[in-house]
Amino acid sequence: MTAALTIDVVSDVVCPWCYVGKRRLDAALAHRKDIVAEIRWRPFFLDPTVPRAGKPRIDYITGKFGGVDKITPAHQRLAALGMDVGINFHFADIEVQPNTLDAHRLIGWASAEGKADALVENIFADFFVNGVNLADRAMLAATAARAGMDAAQVDADLASNKDEEQVARQAQAASASGIGGVPFFVFGGKVAVSGAQEVEVLNAAIDQALAAAA
Repeated sequence: MTAALTIDVVSDVVCPWCYVGKRRLDAALAHRKDIVAEIRWRPFFLDPTVPRAGKPRIDYITGKFGGVDKITPAHQRLAALGMDVGINFHFADIEVQPNTLDAHRLIGWASAEGKADALVENIFADFFVNGVNLADRAMLAATAARAGMDAAQVDADLASNKDEEQVARQAQAASASGIGGVPFFVFGGKVAVSGAQEVEVLNAAIDQALAAAA
């Protein structure tokens, strides 16, 4: 017998830990035949001050961390962790730090079509593996097409202000609720897990959520 379980994932598409967390959640769910999971992707802005057109990555890192050398050890650690979950991080290939409002709008539209999981994976891979500029709406439309969405419709919607205020409110609400870092998981609306925790931790949270629901 299987049980339905909602999993809210608060994340940002420029957060490497969120990519690791997604892969670990995927691994946890792959072995859970006792649940049917509904993953709901929730927006979060790591840095809402980035211009809508994006910012040169080197300038962003220098301004935020003081220089590329300051962030290199963290990137090396993430690269090693990424290999463990099948991610080949290429941080050096990222040339533009994007504002992520458009990406989050797109994820919301994909959710309505039942295609969010594939889209989120595509966006993470495009940014962290292939160095794609997520501030380029044509690139986002191409990413959406690979997830089975209508690229022309996506392109038109991105060119409008559709859902901009809604996504911004959702991201602000996440911050206002006390979420200070991502990824942040909520299982069954009851059990919260902060950070890209190991598969065992995520499975324990799933068990707690199922017990609470029962």
